Amino acid sequence: MKSPVDISITGITLQPEIPICQGDLPLDWYQDEFKPYAEEYMALPDRTPATVIPWLDSYIKPAQDYFGDSLLLLAHYYMGGEIVKIVEKYGGKVADSYALALQALRNPEKKVIVESAVHFMAETIATLANDDQAVWITNAKAGCTMEMMAKDWMVKPIEDQLIEKFGEDLLVISYMNTSGRLKALAGRTGGAVCTSSNAHLVVDWARKQNKKILFVPDEHLGRNTASKLGMDLSKLVLFPNPLYEGIDWDVNDIPGVDDCEMMLWGGFCGVHTVFTAEQVRWWKEKDWRVIIHPESRLEAVQVADGSGSTAYLWNEVMNAPAGSKFAVGTEGHFVRNLKEQAALRDIEVMHLADIEDNSMQAAAGCGCATMSRNDPPHLAGMLDLLRKGEGPDLNRVLAGDTVDEQTGKRERLNIDERTIMISDAKKALERMIQITEAAT
Repeated sequence: MKSPVDISITGITLQPEIPICQGDLPLDWYQDEFKPYAEEYMALPDRTPATVIPWLDSYIKPAQDYFGDSLLLLAHYYMGGEIVKIVEKYGGKVADSYALALQALRNPEKKVIVESAVHFMAETIATLANDDQAVWITNAKAGCTMEMMAKDWMVKPIEDQLIEKFGEDLLVISYMNTSGRLKALAGRTGGAVCTSSNAHLVVDWARKQNKKILFVPDEHLGRNTASKLGMDLSKLVLFPNPLYEGIDWDVNDIPGVDDCEMMLWGGFCGVHTVFTAEQVRWWKEKDWRVIIHPESRLEAVQVADGSGSTAYLWNEVMNAPAGSKFAVGTEGHFVRNLKEQAALRDIEVMHLADIEDNSMQAAAGCGCATMSRNDPPHLAGMLDLLRKGEGPDLNRVLAGDTVDEQTGKRERLNIDERTIMISDAKKALERMIQITEAAT
């Protein structure tokens, strides 16, 4: 059986005449070190690959020659514009968050790892990396809106209350979309990390521990996972969203906490919560198969034909017979790339929210805005600066780092704090890996 960390080439190719669909970022959005590359990029006469690729070649190929086989380029499926295609063109790997997390661990010969995705993904890679492997992110401000709803300083007051209330009976499941500091909380409580591809396995394992489970930060993945496992949904308790309701609340004031089976942190992904059951039914009535990401609302997932991680969504379409029709509910850039590649197999793909009925449309065709902060100038500049030994310190990712997505200000743990955090986070990550690979 294929390992979940084996990464297949997506097969997506750049078409020389088709403009890159990612919009230019304002120049003042770039760190000073990247501005010269951004200015050159902006001065190019157009955004077609025929123009952009020779410019990228001038920076990326010398870096590849310099680093040789020790260089590893990574990107997530949701990356904006053509970055997915560009990363693969230069021999990099594109995958979901679970497979990305394990790339340093499973490729010890790769010493310089450059990731085009969001910060928590790079930090997870760094947590599992060996001491002689350096992890870099092309844009340190590339964050995750869901992760922003569960910063460690938001969770800490609630964590203290839960530990006081339940003591060693508390077990935390930390979704991959969290900082290393929250993954460490899972490790300290005997819990585990999970991804959308293995959440059902991890939650099923956690239930057998007979402890009080806190699932953080995505309430929808938690609820969908509970439903998938046949749990009593009335035994789920939802905590407030700290961005909108603050953190000055008492867990004892939340109805049902004492008797619940799982507590859900009130976080969510804005890209996925736009999907509705009505949209799903609209497509199904037209005999399209609907598949959706489990960060979506329960009522939409329940009426869809299938749900799962980005890898699941990609493979479900690409392995379908010719003539199939899919409406896919997930991030817009991913769906556009999937649509393009599926068409080569005579498979039709549409974005779930892209429907004719105006009453059911949603502003979901665009992709993850924070992912899209990684663009061609950032990739070219990062590799060129690394080749010259001038990699910006802000872009070096160490376990425990937190970066403000607006200001770029970084908070870094000292060596002793980082050592403890890595130890705890690794326990949670390794437990996830054990649970997942035992099931494959």
